[in-house]
Amino acid sequence: MNVNGEVAEGFEPVREAFARNFETLGERGAAVSVYRHGRKVVDLWGGTRDVDGTADSAPWEHDTAHVMHSATKGVGAAVLLMLHERGELDLDAPVGKYWPEFKARGKEHLLVRHVLSHQAGVPVVDAPLTPAEAADPDRTAESIAAQTPLWEPGTDHGYHPHTFGWMLSELVRRVTGGRGVGEFIATEIAAPLGLDLWVGLPGAEAHRVGRAGRVDAPEPSSALRTRPKRSVAEAYNDPDSTTVRAFAAITPPPDDNDPAYRAAALPASNGIATADGLARFYAALIGEPDGTRLFTPATVDLARAEASAGPDRTLVITTRFGLGYMLHGTASPLLGPASFGHPGRGGPLGFADPESGIAFGYITNGFRKTVTADPRAQALVRALRSALSS
Repeated sequence: MNVNGEVAEGFEPVREAFARNFETLGERGAAVSVYRHGRKVVDLWGGTRDVDGTADSAPWEHDTAHVMHSATKGVGAAVLLMLHERGELDLDAPVGKYWPEFKARGKEHLLVRHVLSHQAGVPVVDAPLTPAEAADPDRTAESIAAQTPLWEPGTDHGYHPHTFGWMLSELVRRVTGGRGVGEFIATEIAAPLGLDLWVGLPGAEAHRVGRAGRVDAPEPSSALRTRPKRSVAEAYNDPDSTTVRAFAAITPPPDDNDPAYRAAALPASNGIATADGLARFYAALIGEPDGTRLFTPATVDLARAEASAGPDRTLVITTRFGLGYMLHGTASPLLGPASFGHPGRGGPLGFADPESGIAFGYITNGFRKTVTADPRAQALVRALRSALSS
C-alpha cells in the first residue's frame, strides 16, 4: 500500500505509524494532516476512496473528503464561541433568553455554557426523530424544547451525541436572526481559511466524498484481548439506558452515504472534511495560518478550561469537557494536558495543542465500534508525540 504525501524533517514517525495502520490495523482509506505554528508539517493520504473498494478501486486523493461524525462538534462549538467573542452571545445567560420556547419543562435556568459542556441534561428525546426530521431545524428545535431534563442542568454531565447539535443550531438561528449554522461555518470559518470542510455538503462537492462504512478491527492476540467494563457493556446493551437512548435520538440510524443526510447541517454529527481542512481549522483556533485566526487567546482559554469532568452519564466512562471540546484524558487521549478537540465515533479526530502549536486532523472511511479513542488515530497521536520529544 502506497502512502502519498509529505512530512517535514523530524515527523517521519507519523508517516511510519500511518503506513502501519494499513498493514496491521485494517485501515481502508484515510488521511492525516498536522500543522505546527500555522505551518503544515504532515500531509499524508492512502488507500481507496471507498471503504468497500478493491485493488482496482479509485484511490484516495489529496482532496478526498469524508464524514467526520462527532469530530464535527468541535467546528460547531466554534460558532457559539465566536458569537460570544463578538458580544452577541452570553455564555452565562439562560438559553431561554435567546430561545423563549426552550424554557419549558424545567429548563428555564439552563445556561448556554451547559449546552457546550454537556451539562444540559437533555441527551435524549422521548420521541426519536427520523433522519429526515433531524435535518429539519424547526423540527429539532420543537423536539428539544419539549424535552424534560434527565438531571438538573449544571449539576452533572453526560455526552449529548445528537441533541448537542440541535441546541447549538437553534441558538445560532436565534442569535443571528435566522442564519443557519451551516451557512455560518461556510462563510465565517471555511471561506476565510480556504477549508475543505462543510456542515451541509454542497451538491457541487459531492463527487469528492467517498463511500464510508463500518469495518471490523483485526482480531487481537489473546495476550492483547480486552473486554469492556461490565457497566459499559450493560449500558450499550440496555435499550432503556441513557447511553442507547442518546445515540438513538435519530432512529433509524442515519446513512452516512445518503446524499440527503450529507446535505443536512447537523453540527453534532455529519460534518464532512479533508484531513487538511480539519487540521487547518484547529490551526486557526490557536494561531494564524496565512494570517487568519478564529479565536483570541482568551477564547482558546475558554474552550480548553475544564467545565465538566468525572463519570459520564451517557458514555459510562470518565470524560472531561471544556466549552464544546473534549479535553485530554483517559477517554480521549490527545497530545497532552493542554490539548482540546473532539473525536468522531468510529475513528476521526481533530484537536489543537496550544503549548506545542500543534493542530491535528485525521479522517477515515472505515468506522470501528470505538466512540472516543480509535486505535488508528491513537497510533498517529503517539507517533506525533514521539516526533516532538525526539
